[in-house]
Amino acid sequence: MRTSLAVLALASLFASPVLAADGVAKAPPEGEYRKVSELVKLPDFLPGLGQLYVDPATLPAGPFLAYDHDGSLVSTIYMLPVADLTNKDKRFDDLAAPGGAVDHVDVYLNAGHPGVEMPHTHVVLWHVPAADEVRVAK
Repeated sequence: MRTSLAVLALASLFASPVLAADGVAKAPPEGEYRKVSELVKLPDFLPGLGQLYVDPATLPAGPFLAYDHDGSLVSTIYMLPVADLTNKDKRFDDLAAPGGAVDHVDVYLNAGHPGVEMPHTHVVLWHVPAADEVRVAK
């Protein structure tokens, strides 16, 4: 229950609109971001998420930037280890939404995958309306 409340509180931090930085609006993003599929054994495009980029220095939490097949940013994703969410001494302060305004937020548990092997919570900050999530569905 505490984990659920912590995740909901975290997700609410992203409700206010922020302007997207021009450097991340289209793939590949500027800066230290690298294609996740070149860092770990994952497909180049993940159905439901898209093509992911991350600054390796921010692993495992991210932010991960997710792009559709046309290279347009659709979401910013944080992958927060469950062990960290249940640790009273661990904090995730000042998490940014580099993708800009957040339309809605999805939060769900993931058992682990290459790159973030431990169980973690995906906090998906969608920059597009729910109807446009289909852009990364397949």
